[in-house]
Amino acid sequence: MANNINIKRHGLHLGEWTRRMKLIPVLLAALLPATPARLCAADGSSGKPNILFIMSDDHAAQAIGAYRSRLTPLNPTPVIDRLAAEGILFENAYCNNSICTPSRASILTGQYPQTNGVLDLSGKLPPARQYLPVDMKKAGYQTALVGKWHLEEEPATFDYYCALPGQGDYVNPTFLVQGTKSWPGNTVQYANLTMESA
Repeated sequence: MANNINIKRHGLHLGEWTRRMKLIPVLLAALLPATPARLCAADGSSGKPNILFIMSDDHAAQAIGAYRSRLTPLNPTPVIDRLAAEGILFENAYCNNSICTPSRASILTGQYPQTNGVLDLSGKLPPARQYLPVDMKKAGYQTALVGKWHLEEEPATFDYYCALPGQGDYVNPTFLVQGTKSWPGNTVQYANLTMESA
């Protein structure tokens, strides 16, 4: 894997970064307490970096300004660019399955789709195989998942979740929210909410 990923920021190579994190998978779908503007703890005491992992569907590298492609001027992405400038930018990475559900499962398990069993959009990932949040908690992190989940089973290994069911509705969305009700009956409807007003 070290040959496929080159970390640009802070002069760290993947091997050194992984050693510092003491984890094989380094990424996680949103973590708390993550601060986009810094990699260090807010109080500076722990020296352990805050991690915010954003996975967006259908965003080619050319669509993100931080990668400085010919499409950069057409649709500016100043917030994503700022996160890249103040954090880590992966410049040489690949996706082992370009469909959102198997890709998500690979990130959470550290396994190829043929190993974790999530091969297409109908794939399921039971809590027993949601390894990344478990490993992050062992390293002292709080974990949260907010947004599209699309892996059918409850994301029970996260400390908190607020997940869109299936592909999700982007106007007046319904979320599955961790709380007193059981999955998948733990829905919360948001009225008069659109992506533009969020």
